[in-house]
Amino acid sequence: MTVGTKIKQTIASAESVAASLRSFALDTNNQQAKQTYNQLAQNVDTVVQQLKAREQEIMSEEPQYNQQ
Repeated sequence: MTVGTKIKQTIASAESVAASLRSFALDTNNQQAKQTYNQLAQNVDTVVQQLKAREQEIMSEEPQYNQQ
């Protein structure tokens, strides 16, 4: 498995985590929990954006990772 493949899988997993957190926020009536879930989802979104930036760096520096 290449670095490019691993980072794509990591991004997909992180996006899934963020979606789950948002779902939890919608499912709860507890306002504190809702706020916590939404904040955590935003934190994960930040991580996803950083991973996507790193993915672009990898793809531009290592063109062989584009051959998937």
